[in-house]
Order: sequence, then structure tokens, then C-alpha cells
Amino acid sequence: MLTKGQQVIRAWYKQKKWKQFPFQQEMEAAYLAGNSGLLNAPTGSGKTFALFLPFLVDYIDTHPKDYQTRKNNGLLLLWITPLRALTNDIRKAMQAVCDDLGLPWNIGTRTGDTSAAERNALRKRLPEVLLTTPESLHLMLAQKNYPQTLQSLQVLVVDEWHELLGSKRGVQVELGLSRLKGLERLPVASGELPVLGDKNSIASGSLSHGEGWGEAVSTKNPQPAPRASQLRIWGISATIGNLEQAAAVLLGNDFPKENIRLIRSEIEKKITIESVIPHELERYSWSGHLGVKLLPQVMEIVNKSNTTLLFCNTRAHAEIWYHAVLDKYPEYAGIMAMHHGSLDNELRKWVEQALHDEMLKLVVCTSSLDLGVDFRPVDTVIQIGSPKGVARFMQRAGRSGHHPGAVSKAYFVPTHSLELMEGAVLNEAMRAGIYESRDPVLLAFDVLMQYLVTLAVSDGFRADDVFRQVKTAHAYADLSREEFGSLLDFITSGGKTLSQYDEFLKVEFENGLYKVNNRRVAMRHRMSMGTITSEVSLRVKWLSGGSLGTIEENFISKIKPGDNFWFAGRSLELIKVKDMTAFVKKSSAKKGMIPSWMGQRMQLSSQYSAVIREKLDEVAQGLEKDPEIKALKPLFDLQAKDSHLPQSHEFLIEQLESREGHHLFFYPFDGRQVHEGMASLLAYRLAKIKPATFSIAMNDYGFELLTDDFIPIKEALKEDVFSQQNLLDDIQQSLNATEMAKRRFRDIAHIGGLVFTGYPGQPIKNKHLQASTSLLFDVFSEYEPDNLLLQQAYNEALAYQLEEFRLRAALLRISTQKIILKTIKRPTPFAFPILVDRLREKMTMQSLEERVAKMTVMYEK
Repeated sequence: MLTKGQQVIRAWYKQKKWKQFPFQQEMEAAYLAGNSGLLNAPTGSGKTFALFLPFLVDYIDTHPKDYQTRKNNGLLLLWITPLRALTNDIRKAMQAVCDDLGLPWNIGTRTGDTSAAERNALRKRLPEVLLTTPESLHLMLAQKNYPQTLQSLQVLVVDEWHELLGSKRGVQVELGLSRLKGLERLPVASGELPVLGDKNSIASGSLSHGEGWGEAVSTKNPQPAPRASQLRIWGISATIGNLEQAAAVLLGNDFPKENIRLIRSEIEKKITIESVIPHELERYSWSGHLGVKLLPQVMEIVNKSNTTLLFCNTRAHAEIWYHAVLDKYPEYAGIMAMHHGSLDNELRKWVEQALHDEMLKLVVCTSSLDLGVDFRPVDTVIQIGSPKGVARFMQRAGRSGHHPGAVSKAYFVPTHSLELMEGAVLNEAMRAGIYESRDPVLLAFDVLMQYLVTLAVSDGFRADDVFRQVKTAHAYADLSREEFGSLLDFITSGGKTLSQYDEFLKVEFENGLYKVNNRRVAMRHRMSMGTITSEVSLRVKWLSGGSLGTIEENFISKIKPGDNFWFAGRSLELIKVKDMTAFVKKSSAKKGMIPSWMGQRMQLSSQYSAVIREKLDEVAQGLEKDPEIKALKPLFDLQAKDSHLPQSHEFLIEQLESREGHHLFFYPFDGRQVHEGMASLLAYRLAKIKPATFSIAMNDYGFELLTDDFIPIKEALKEDVFSQQNLLDDIQQSLNATEMAKRRFRDIAHIGGLVFTGYPGQPIKNKHLQASTSLLFDVFSEYEPDNLLLQQAYNEALAYQLEEFRLRAALLRISTQKIILKTIKRPTPFAFPILVDRLREKMTMQSLEERVAKMTVMYEK
């Protein structure tokens, strides 16, 4: 028999002429049974409604007679999203349902884009449903009396959990949940909220968590909504390789396993992939060359589609492609737009709304449009360059045909000849159901330190309670009491080395309570919270008024007033830089610099790399079943003629002598980061056999070692140069491990609150931040080598920058393969792109094109 809530929702479905999918019915049953877990469903399958509607069923069942008139229930549902852009779309969908059902609710949002007036209104009264981000969740925990504000909470949903898992933002969510689960146990009886700080309540033991949150607060006329005995927590995730682990990380170590459910959609998202194959394949390939040369073929696809999203991997590439389209196809002015994270919020909102309203035919974008936003008019997606992973490509492809049953149409555009092979790789991986895993972050001390100050800024905390709660988070399951004590010591007294400096003495300890009493410290902390770190940015504004977005200080420092550059799809002239703002005016110049942003390069996933090697094995065996492989036959034939096509049991090394010196080319096909570590390791080991200084270059497919003198590679192979023996020591010796750790420490110091990045509109200059963090790093290294943040910096350098685990796996694989050493007379199709990648670091794009053209002619002779 259906409940009142189920009857209401079934009637709503019928009115909409929609039908509940089986996975939505399963989700409803699991939710109403009081379970928590993870919902796995493809983009555009109705996963938002799958969780929101059961919540409404539960609410209507609780208030069957007055659900259409009942107001001020307190916050019931907190919905966390990784991107601010998602909140607008989800809010509209939820609000439409509430309006249809006659619920007197206004769905609220709280993100970095929320206006000051809206934030003030939210402080006074929270809506029943609030959409927010991990950063804003922690800002809520930094407010006074937050336990009373949040204790009516019934369910917390983390949308796109796969995007947060494996990042420090995901750790933020884990910590927030560890606190909210504790708050959920606060008793609510006889329709009254407990008075926080009430000595009688504490004495009786009714406040099992969070004792001493501060002064008593008024409870006049409270209207708490009835709620479940335990906070329900649900994640929504696209398909990843470790869904079960993803659910376990989200819910934490203390969640009853019998209440955890993994709901999978049976809907199979249909995605068709087609590679854009050049009419004339170049014999020699080089990165970045072929992409824009395929513009005419790309625009043929755009012309045939109603609306197209053209995805670029970086903001700089988006600016380049937008400029190229506008230059060659001026008729697209007015029906084309650009969307990336550095553009002004109002510009991004306009683009999103224009997509909804079917005003745009083409949007050039980056990962800022990867997730969840519902753009039904979009019928085509074009991916420029390697997506570096299967899951990322599927996410982007799913932006088209974004509704149940629709087919997503995606095109892959290679940026160099050999990259065309990845079109076949994508098809193969999707057929085989190969998806990347997201490994959770462990023991992020900087995030925990920030979190402790957040709790101290609000109402204070007691160490034992918070330690127990933090240990329930997957990231801190192995946290020792000694490590926790070190962090407490650091935020109260500056630790062993910084106790003489007042700026590090943030938290005071009084009567067993850790609390921030200094208003300036509290204000600075709230302004610098979060785990997203980037280069110092300047706002770009018209001289006449109005904002275009932000640009990194590093780029602006390279140009002077009067210079032209392209940003937000416009040709601009820099007029002046004042108060961290770059003032510009329109320019008629056709040429100008394209801004670059740090930290944008995506990494090739291990699963994706494995499929690339499988495809190469097919090529070496003469299996040419994919159109991309057939198109690449002339290039592969040339590689076989000049050198060798390695099979899966072989590892190819090429040696070449040229006017530049002696080259060695290695081809692990493991991604740029792994190749960086392996190249440095081999250079160190080769130099031990024969002293030499090496230049290193790499791409996703291989790497080059270049030196002036002959390289004894045969002798090195006999001595097992690929051995894992003494690997960690050799890595430390081969790379400037201290410098790498110092770069990681800069972000760690920022997140942990050791440096202040400045007030809004008055950020600290980049060089000053670098000097401050470098000084702290040196001080810890000399006087406190066991400092937890210092250790974290070295660990992160190994784990994330060098991907030590993948490097070990690659070396183990190579040790089982047959080494094929070939002496070549000229760079092969495999080697040529690596050579060009080295030249790119030294030359402008125009001079690079000229150099490569000369090299191509020379090598073709």
C-alpha cells in the first residue's frame, strides 16, 4: 500500500507524463528504509530526482495533513556539489517540483557566488533545502551556534562524489560529515531544542558530543522538524573503478555496514564516438600542430549540429580555439561563446542561460562545463586533444543528449598524428567497461589543521571529542593521538619552532576548550578557508568599468602597458595595473599573447595507458580493425621501417646521434608524470656509469635523454638500469626532492593557515608568498625535521608529482619485457613529438612552427 507521500509523487509523475525508472524505485525504497549509500547513474538519467523525490516522500509522510502549509522547518536537506555552476541548475529543478506540489519552500544556495544580502538572509534563517559547496559547508561550521542551526538536518547528499574523491576537497567533505554525524546525536525531545551550554544538560550527559559550544542561546518558539535517529548520507557518482570503496570513504569508518546501499542504474548510456581523421595525415607528428589545422573539419560538424560544446583541456587552449574560430568564421560572432573558470561569474551565468535558451550554436569550454548542468539543446560534443582518461571523456560526452534514452554524440580531435590512435583507445575502453579508480587522500594534515581552527573559530571544541570524530573519517583512520596532539600544539603555540611569533598562536586553550578569541584571527581564517590553491590572480577590468574575469599575476608580469593579449575571446590592450587589477580596453590588433594558467596539465590515467599499449600491440601484430589505426598505417609503417613497432612483451629504446648530441628515446606509454620520474632516475643511474649532464624531454608516450657524449646504454642494461632496488634513495638523489617538496609545501602552508594570502582585492604578491613559504620550509627542515607538514610535503611530491606507485609498476613491467635497442638515423614518428616538446619550452609558437617545418623537410630527405 502506498503512503501519502508516494501517492503525491506518483501523481506528479503521471502529470508530467514521466515514468519512474527501476533504479529510482530502488533508491526510494532504500531511502525510506533509513539507509545511506551511493547512487551510481549515468549523466542525464534522472539521478537528482532519484534522491530528491524520496526525501519529499518522507517529508510528506511525516506531515501528511499540513505539508503544503508548514513553514520554517529548519534545514532538512543539505546538497553538496563540487562546482558552483551546478547549484543553479539543480536549484531550478528542485524549485519546480516544490512549486508543483504546493510546498511553500524556497530552495536556497550558498556558494562563493552568493551575494552578501543572500548570505545575511541565510544566517538568519536557513531554508529546508540548501545547495552548497565543500568550502561553504566549512564556512557554516565556522559560524557561532552552528550546532543549533544544523541539528534539524535529516539527509546530506554529495553530488558528483567521484569528482571530490581523491582530492583535498573530498577530505573536507569527510571532515564535515564526521562533525555532522556527531551533531545528529544531539537529542530532540518534546518538540524542544536543547539549550547549548546549559550546565544541567552537560552534567546529565545529554550532550554526548560538542560539550562547551559557548553561551546559552535562545530557544523561543522553535519549530524543529521530526527527523530520523541517524543522519542519512548519500553520494551520487558517475561510474568509476572503485565504487564500493567510494561509498565506504564517503560514509566513514563508523557507519553501520547493514545500513549501506549501493544503488546502480540499469540504464546504459549510449555514446557514439567518432574521430576526426585528417584528409592528409602528416608524416611527422608534433603536439599542438594538427589540432587547429583540423578547424575546417571541426566546423563542418558544428554547422550540422544545433548546439555544440567544444571541450579543451586547458583555459589557454580554449582561448586559442575561440580566437581561431572567430578569425576564420567571423559569422559566428554572436552565436558563439566561451566558458572557463577564470571568466567573470556573470559572463559564465550568461553563457549557461544562453545555452538553456538555445541562443548559442557553439560554446568553447573547459572542465567548467564537465559536470551535471542540464543543457538539453546540446546535441554534439567535440573533445580537442587527449582526454587522458575514459571517465573524463564519458562525462564530457554525456553533456550531449542529456536526458534519459538520448544518444550522446561525441567527436575526438587529435592534436598530433600519433594521438589519433586514442580515438580507437576510447572506443575500446568503453566497450570493455574500463573506468579509472579514484584513490582517496590519506592523512592530509594541512586540511585537518585548517578544520581544527574552523571549529575553534565558531564555538570551540574539546580535543577528545574531535579526535574521536576525526578518526571516523576514512582519511584519518590511521591518525595517531601523538600526531593529533602535534597539530593542536601547532595551532595554539606554534609548535617547536614558531612559538616566538604571535601570528602562529591562533587558538587559545581555556578550561579544556580550544577556542579563537581574537576577531582578527577569526576573520582572516574565514576569508582564507578552502583547499583550492592557485597562483595569485589579478582581476581584469575594462577601463570604463565592468569585469571580465581573472588572470594570473605570473602572466601579467610578463607584459607591459600597451601590449595586446587575448582573454575572454577578446583582443585587449593593457592600460595599467593598479591594486591587483589589470585595466584594459578593446584592441583592434589581430595578434596578441594568449594567457597561460599554472597547474592545468592533466595526467594520463594508468587504465588509459594500459589500453594504449594494447592498441600498439595490435598494430605490431598487423591487426588493423579500427579506422584510426588504418589511417595511421603510413606512420606506423615508417616507424617499423626506421626503427621498430614494439609488441606487448617488448620495450623499445632508440638511440640517435645528431648535431645536438647523443639522444636516447624510451617509450613506456605511461604518461608525462611517470616519464618525468623515470627519465630523472635513468639519467642518475647512467651518470653513475659514465659521468654526464642530461637534458630531459617527455610527453605522454615516451621521454628523451640528451647529452654531449656517447651514452653507455648497453652497459647500463646489463647492470639492470630499470631495477627497483634502492629506488627511493635513487629518486631522492636523481631529482631535486627538496625543491619538489618545497613547491608542494607552498600549497600545504596555504591550506594549513601558515601564510595569509591577503584580503579581498588586496592579495599578497606572489613573490612575497613564495618567500614566506620558502623561509618556513627552510626553518622546519633545519630545526624541526619531524614537522608533520614538512613530512607531508615530501610524501605528496612522491605520491602526486612523481606518482611513485605507478613508477614502480612501470619498472616492474619493463623488467619482464624484452629490450629492443635500435640505432636510428633520424627521429622516428614516435620520437619526433618528444623533440618538438623540448623545443616548445624555448621558442614562441611562430618560431616553433618555422623550426618544425624545416626539421620535417630535413628528416623527409
